[in-house]
Amino acid sequence: MGKIFYIMGKSSSGKDTIYKKLLEDSSLHTVVMYTTRPIREGEKDGREYHFVKDADLQRLEEQGLVIEKRSYHTFHGLWNYFTVKDEHIDLDRYDYLMIGTLDSYRSTKAYFGGEKLFPIYIALDDGVRLQRALDREKAQENPRYQEMCRRFLADCEDFSDIKIEEAGIRRSFYNDDLDRCISEIREYMALCGR
Repeated sequence: MGKIFYIMGKSSSGKDTIYKKLLEDSSLHTVVMYTTRPIREGEKDGREYHFVKDADLQRLEEQGLVIEKRSYHTFHGLWNYFTVKDEHIDLDRYDYLMIGTLDSYRSTKAYFGGEKLFPIYIALDDGVRLQRALDREKAQENPRYQEMCRRFLADCEDFSDIKIEEAGIRRSFYNDDLDRCISEIREYMALCGR
């Protein structure tokens, strides 16, 4: 039976970097999520996300293929992030690495069953996260500081201790040292594979 290792954490906690590092030397497959938000500099369609239009999302929902969906009212309009049950998910043959939010983890766990999902919650000091987010936005051709602030503030509610506990997450991985954090995650994944 295949497993899904699900990475989540507040914005700028380093989850995207950890996700990419874990994929570099593993046999894990990926589930690429979908989004209606605009593509960012350096992103590629089908790698970070499938970038689609609102009409595509509506069609997939009508077909009953959307596993979970999150909608955010941003300063730039409504952005949707969602997972689709497409031809790329085959838990009879493969293990997967996914990345998302706490709510998307809960919905995916409800869809596939708790025995197949293993949470990897990335934690980091809020001050460090805020500085990382600011540095990342400054590097963009068109920084979106309002959206950065909205995401930062929303994380306080979205990743509250109560919600983390309700989701059944008992362990976090503190990302103040990337190499150590990844090493601890790899040890955890090896234990879950037994």
